[in-house]
Amino acid sequence: MTNLIALIVTLGILVTIHEYGHFWVARRCGVRVLRFSVGFGKPLLSWHDRHGTEFCIAAIPLGGYVRMLDEREGEVAESERSLAFNTKSVYQRFAIVAAGPLINIIFAVLVYWWLFVVGVQTIVPVIGEVVPGSPAALVQVPVNAEITAIDGHAVRSWEEVNTRLAALIGETTSVALDVKANDGKSIHYQLPIEQWLAKEAEPDLLNGIGMLPWRPHWDSVIGEVVPGQAAEVAGLKEGDKVLSVDGDAIASWSQWVDIVQRHPDQSMQVALMRGAQQLSLTLTPHSKNSDVDGRVIGYIGAAPQVPVWPDGMKRTIHYGVVDAFTEALHKTSEMVSLMVASVGKLVSGLMSVESLGGPITIAKVAGASASSGLESFVSFLAYLSISLGVLNLLPIPMLDGGHLLFFLAEMVKGKPVSDTVQMISLRFGMVVLGGVMLLALYNDLMRL
Repeated sequence: MTNLIALIVTLGILVTIHEYGHFWVARRCGVRVLRFSVGFGKPLLSWHDRHGTEFCIAAIPLGGYVRMLDEREGEVAESERSLAFNTKSVYQRFAIVAAGPLINIIFAVLVYWWLFVVGVQTIVPVIGEVVPGSPAALVQVPVNAEITAIDGHAVRSWEEVNTRLAALIGETTSVALDVKANDGKSIHYQLPIEQWLAKEAEPDLLNGIGMLPWRPHWDSVIGEVVPGQAAEVAGLKEGDKVLSVDGDAIASWSQWVDIVQRHPDQSMQVALMRGAQQLSLTLTPHSKNSDVDGRVIGYIGAAPQVPVWPDGMKRTIHYGVVDAFTEALHKTSEMVSLMVASVGKLVSGLMSVESLGGPITIAKVAGASASSGLESFVSFLAYLSISLGVLNLLPIPMLDGGHLLFFLAEMVKGKPVSDTVQMISLRFGMVVLGGVMLLALYNDLMRL
């Protein structure tokens, strides 16, 4: 339910912003707007403004539209012809259509500006583990070193590391990596990659390059007990430290979770420390199907005590009002370039089409980001807004980019593209978009 609510809120915000771009410019160009709808289907809520425009929230929250007066869609009184979209100059029509994707990009800039002004909390990109046999292992990148640059671009957080690595998916090249060792010395490496992660449905960037983040040790201490679940029934309490299970010592939370998952509906003898007192109790994990592979695993309904990150491993990225705007523009342009390159790689086969995600994936990510806090959710909104803007600019009929392509042709030829060509193109675009949407939904279902 949380994911569904997060999906509706996320799409509602982004669709409203996108359609408002069309609406605002249409009004400035003297076009009469008949309806501004967030969602498709039957209106659940509607009202009219003083200009006669109907605003509505519809039942299917997977998009929206702005309906304008247009002679191609119905009879228009002679007295209102000057208010019809199709009677406006090609430059005005171009501006109206381009405004939707453009405002999505502008929204992202404003979001990143706000984040940089208030300060973004990040984790310093210190390598905690080098994966054997990986590109990083082949050139002997050291653990506990801080990544400072990738391909000449400075990085200050794991998010920036991931962004730089995402641009390398499908590439065959040598990645320039700069790190700062424990002694403060800067070291340069060249990591060879070949068609890197090209066939991966869900590319694991950090594992693929072989550099996993440093993390504080997660001790086997209970931080939260869910009422009514196996942990509470057995008598586990917040603050208990698990020492052993059936005589086998427990050194970390991950080891404890692994043992619990391997014992669904099986009793275990658990030794624990509660304050200064050592206790022993019998615990029987409940069973459920794994979200990852569907196998039956054990679970007890307990969460760990979250470890404290050392101050040296945390970093706040903060700018003044003016510098924050410059950084926001840079961040947005970087993400736009990444989106465009990713689309190109999908078309050319350098990225797997299985990596496409649809509404279920968006719902999961939106739910996770919302649970992580306002900063994380707002950052995801900016990312998704850029995606919406870039994808809508693709020169595919049915999308804004397809209409813009027709307008560009009209500017060059001096007359509109024929209705026959437009209709054939729109049908083609409908087939392409329908196929992509079905593929994305299929990928979503395969990940469940």
